[in-house]
Amino acid sequence: MENTQNSQQLASDLRTVITRLIKKLRNKSTTSEKLSLTERSTISLLDRHRELLPSELAAMEKITTQSMSQILNHLLELGYIVRRVSPTDKRKVIISLSKAGQHILYKMRNERDEWLHGALNIACTVREQELLRKAIMPLTRLVDFD
Repeated sequence: MENTQNSQQLASDLRTVITRLIKKLRNKSTTSEKLSLTERSTISLLDRHRELLPSELAAMEKITTQSMSQILNHLLELGYIVRRVSPTDKRKVIISLSKAGQHILYKMRNERDEWLHGALNIACTVREQELLRKAIMPLTRLVDFD
């Protein structure tokens, strides 16, 4: 019983601290202020996959194709994405990041990385930093778990 309570407390504590860290990181990028969380995530997906269909992006973001269409229209207005007709199926549109989209994504990441690097060096001892390094793998497995 005590082990179950400890495990539940760990889950709660981990959720709380990760949520707070994510919020903190979001606030440390002034570049990302004009983009919603889903817009930022969409840009990241396009960076990772290079080219995707709107329906694929919607499925990955777990939103409707109509919602993704609005997001893509906004990103297009900002000049962050490029649309082109599929050479094999003229009914399909392929979405990719523009140079401006890549630039904004890398700038957001850099701002957050710089803040986190500084915070790690000031707030954590060398030993604590090593503990965090060791926690990366189990945290990655949690992120990948379905």
